[in-house]
Amino acid sequence: MDTAAVSQDLLRVAVVGAGAFGKNHLRVYRELEAAGLGAVLVAAVEPEPARATETAERYAIPVFASVNELLRADLNLNAATVAVPTVHHHAVASVLLDAGLDLLVEKPLAATLSEADDLIARAGKGQRILQPGHLERFNPAVLAVQPQLKRPMFFESHRLSIFTPRALDVDVVLDLMIHDLDIVLTFAASPVREVRAVGLPILSPKVDIANVRVEFESGCVANFTASRVSTERVRKLRFFEPRQYVSIDYARQDLLVIRVDADKATPADLLAKLPPHLAAMLPPGIKEGIASGAIDLTKINPAMIAQFAAMAGIDPAVIAQFTNPTEPKAGLSFSKPEVTPGEPLRLEILSFLESVRTRRTPQVTAQQGRNALALALEIQAQMAAHAKRAGLEDFFKPSK
Repeated sequence: MDTAAVSQDLLRVAVVGAGAFGKNHLRVYRELEAAGLGAVLVAAVEPEPARATETAERYAIPVFASVNELLRADLNLNAATVAVPTVHHHAVASVLLDAGLDLLVEKPLAATLSEADDLIARAGKGQRILQPGHLERFNPAVLAVQPQLKRPMFFESHRLSIFTPRALDVDVVLDLMIHDLDIVLTFAASPVREVRAVGLPILSPKVDIANVRVEFESGCVANFTASRVSTERVRKLRFFEPRQYVSIDYARQDLLVIRVDADKATPADLLAKLPPHLAAMLPPGIKEGIASGAIDLTKINPAMIAQFAAMAGIDPAVIAQFTNPTEPKAGLSFSKPEVTPGEPLRLEILSFLESVRTRRTPQVTAQQGRNALALALEIQAQMAAHAKRAGLEDFFKPSK
């Protein structure tokens, strides 16, 4: 393929795999085509006859039974999405990369690290774009908070899903948790020091519920809980930074930020501002009680508080933080930063197509996909080790 011509023409794309994930890629590509956003859906690959027929009829495109048939058709393709089961990622993606196509490969990038490394090497040799499909990185809430990151030191992630008979070729770590592993690895920006993990199969042969603790070289700690046998859907990430707490609701594309504001006074600050002769007038135990928070300033006569404030030259607005029950607690401010709504998959595909068109490094790199896979596989190993220690080998079915 002539990469110099890519920026001038419509990108011709195919989707390999028209199952649960592939259906959505097909839909988005066709929506982008209809909107004139630089791509045209040319073909699909789907070996299951009924699904292939449905796809061909819905999108009026040829649907092939194999990747080799797709390539023999000589459709002048530029790029493709690989949305086949994880165990087939390497076999499919390696052929497409060698044929000169740029690829968006659904997460995880591959089933093993050696397969991931081989895909990365092939992409590098052929100067191909290889982007792993870590969808949550394009969640508008994540996009909004990432530029404001300081130094996250503690993460708490919960990703719970109702059981569905899909993606059962992998366990809950590679199915669900890997989204959060990728984001925390990106946000923490530090090598992993230690992993502790437990997990059990519940409704499938593989682990359906897992709890993980990861410590990073920076001292940052992350706790992950993932379940695909829950009675509710939860997709949340919370993290703490110096003087800041952030809560992300992936499903609602919502952010809550709580900051500790240095310019707001505390009760101890108020006492420090009192002239010594006024502080000496406080009854025994009052000063210590106010400083520790044991004494609620809202219960003290406001007139007396105001008199002391005036004598000490303290701003009445500062006093109001402590004497008015309706005021926010001193030192804390709550905000909900603006988040521009959008479908993460659409944003992901648009970013992928932009990388194909400009030849720029993808927003989510293949190496980052490899890093998330490496952590996921280490978690699997730790779950297996825990099961052995606990005598649960008969219940534990490790992913292969």
